[in-house]
Amino acid sequence: MKVLEAVTFDALMRRFGREHPYDPDDEANSNDEARTHIQNAQLTLGGRWHEVMLEGTEVLDVVLPWHLGENGGVELIPRTGLTVAAAASRLTALGTSYADTNPLCRRKLARQIHARPRPLFLSTSAVPGQDYEALTVREGLIHLDGLHRMLAWQQAGHLVPGRWVRAYVAGLSPADVRHGARHDQDGLNVHPGR
Repeated sequence: MKVLEAVTFDALMRRFGREHPYDPDDEANSNDEARTHIQNAQLTLGGRWHEVMLEGTEVLDVVLPWHLGENGGVELIPRTGLTVAAAASRLTALGTSYADTNPLCRRKLARQIHARPRPLFLSTSAVPGQDYEALTVREGLIHLDGLHRMLAWQQAGHLVPGRWVRAYVAGLSPADVRHGARHDQDGLNVHPGR
C-alpha cells in the first residue's frame, strides 16, 4: 500500500457524489447504500481518511460483506463475509448459472469490466449495519464501496502484481501512515488475516 495523502471527509464525499450519483429509478444503482457505509465509517473511525494506492494483489484480500447478489436467487457472499479472492472463486464455480439466477448482479459485473476504473472506498474495521454485523474478519481492509468493481477486475485478470488501484481508506493508524510514507512499496500492517 502506498499512502498518498490525508483527505477530509467533505472532499471525500464531494468526490463520491460526483462519481457515484444516486438514481432511485435505476434498479442497479445502490450508491445510497454505499454512502451510508461511508458515513458509518466516518462516525465509527473518527474521521481519519487517506488516499492510497493498492497493488492488485492487495485488493484480493479486501473483505466483502454479505451480498445477496442484487436480490437474485443465489447468495453470492454469506453473512460471515468473503475476501475478493474467495468471492471471485465462488463466481467462477457458479459459472453461467449465476447469470440466470442473479441477472442484475451479473449485469453490474459485466458493466464494471469495461467501465473507467474508479477508486474504492474501504475501512480498516467493520462498520455498523446488517451487511457487516456477522463478519468473521472484523479488521483489515473492509469494503464500503466497490464490490462489483473488485470482482470484475479479478475476473478480467487485472488484480496482479504491478497494477495499482486508487482507494480511500478510513481508519489507518498514524503508525501505518508514517510507515507507508517512509517505505513507499511496503505493505502496511492492515491484513484481514490478523
